[in-house]
Amino acid sequence: MIDLIYSPEAWAALLTLTALEIVLGIDNIIFLSVLVSRIPEPQATRARQIGLALALIFRLLLLSVLVWLIGLTAPVFSIAGQSFSWRDIILIAGGLFLIAKATHEIHAEVEAREAGHKGPDVRTAFAWVIVQIVIVDLVFSIDSIITAIGMAKDIEIMVAAVLIAMLIMYVSSGPVARFVSEHPTTKMLALAFLVLIGVALVADGFAFHIPRGYIYFAILFSGAVEFFNVLAKRNRVKPQ
Repeated sequence: MIDLIYSPEAWAALLTLTALEIVLGIDNIIFLSVLVSRIPEPQATRARQIGLALALIFRLLLLSVLVWLIGLTAPVFSIAGQSFSWRDIILIAGGLFLIAKATHEIHAEVEAREAGHKGPDVRTAFAWVIVQIVIVDLVFSIDSIITAIGMAKDIEIMVAAVLIAMLIMYVSSGPVARFVSEHPTTKMLALAFLVLIGVALVADGFAFHIPRGYIYFAILFSGAVEFFNVLAKRNRVKPQ
């Protein structure tokens, strides 16, 4: 452990892996922000804290069972010459869940605004949000930790990178969640990106990798457009 502190290679690996973990965590933050926007404060804050705590616990638990985790990439069965591992199955299932969830949320948003439907009971909504956070955290944790295993050889570096990334995610999740909650058009945009991320996860499960750079560029570009749209809207409603 002491040797790692004085190793330039270890610090380079830590910085690179931390940056990558933060980028991979963007998907989780988007999903978390959309989910908690459906429940009032302070339940939303509690749900966000529980969700990020669970994400951290899942990542650390997965790091502690590296041998088993690496085995997730071993083929389990084949269909028409296409091999599938447990990792592929989890990614496909998680991607389909994201697509279904985002589509349902879009439908619920439009239907609620048109018909004025009342939302579910706060306790029921809170419990259901936590269940969904657990499911998605499992999916994103496996993908994140497998990436960490491929990039670093020391578990201390992996743990440190995960802790730093989760701390940054926790600090940024609050403002992101509030912004999504206050701006309906931003929420619809986030839901559209969840569909896109779900498609990417399903594609990964079928060994067809969609470069994440394209997805994150689309998120950044659309986010910038939405940001200026929000500024323009605020300027229009300012009293003369």
